[in-house]
Amino acid sequence: MVQRYLNRGGNSNVANYSIEGDSITVQFKDGSMYLYNYFSTGVAGVEQMKRLAVNGMGLNSYISRFVRKQYARKLR
Repeated sequence: MVQRYLNRGGNSNVANYSIEGDSITVQFKDGSMYLYNYFSTGVAGVEQMKRLAVNGMGLNSYISRFVRKQYARKLR
């Protein structure tokens, strides 16, 4: 289920996200969409991304600093 990212910090490029059991899909404001899963990003990384997404703060920074290109697939 697609959820709107709350962007509590006010300056995120993340627009929406969708959480599944072993993955998270992140859509950015430019329309690009990436799938991150346990295999590509690691369990700890995906679980941290899920927490940040639900909290609505820090997801874009976390991706930029730690995840970078460790996505499973670019969907859009």
